[in-house]
Amino acid sequence: MTDRRTQLAGNLAKVEERIVAACAAAGRPRDEVTLIVVTKTYPASDVRILSELGVRQVGENRDQDAAPKAAACADLPLEWHFIGQLQTNKVRSVVGYADFVQSVDRDRLVTALSREAVRAGREVGCLLQVALDAGASGRGERGGVAPAGIEELAGLVADAPGLRLDGLMTVAPLTGEYAGREQAAFERLVDLSTDLRRTHPAATMVSAGMSADLEQAVAAGATHVRVGSAVLGVRPRLG
Repeated sequence: MTDRRTQLAGNLAKVEERIVAACAAAGRPRDEVTLIVVTKTYPASDVRILSELGVRQVGENRDQDAAPKAAACADLPLEWHFIGQLQTNKVRSVVGYADFVQSVDRDRLVTALSREAVRAGREVGCLLQVALDAGASGRGERGGVAPAGIEELAGLVADAPGLRLDGLMTVAPLTGEYAGREQAAFERLVDLSTDLRRTHPAATMVSAGMSADLEQAVAAGATHVRVGSAVLGVRPRLG
């Protein structure tokens, strides 16, 4: 465990150096950018070490990994972000531990989240996942709502009991006009965030960037970066 703590501490320090350098290059204060450590496939023991090292924001992609881990770490001062594609049959479980759901992308999911948040007596922060590769279907390869659908979906979240509209999230697209142009994609998300805040001024979160492209996200104006492998290492997916 001591070796793992040393490894995680070293990796966290390297990521912190990258964020500090990216903020300096962009002329931004370091405190404008929040690090979310994505612990998917890694055990609760790693989350516990990360908490001891000062991490307060943890991200998860799959409920089957996240639910038991969150329960095992319920005593820790953490905020949990669910960032994967969310099926409505998993909503009750996710609402039980997630402080934020960053992958809200359709009306039916808003309805399910609202119902379960009210049932649980919780307020869940919601980010709309924006698909910058959305085609004719209006959805992207990895989920998300097309930019043209943001306003309507935002209104549904803002009006839904138990939910709070906190901002926008995207994943750099692998296809379409932004493929291979991560910073341009993130700049587009920031522009969309500016538009959203005209009608929803409290929706200030802009979640973009992962291990490989966090610098581009910071340069574009992201408020939150989601880093997994750069902190925890590369590990085969479970299941």
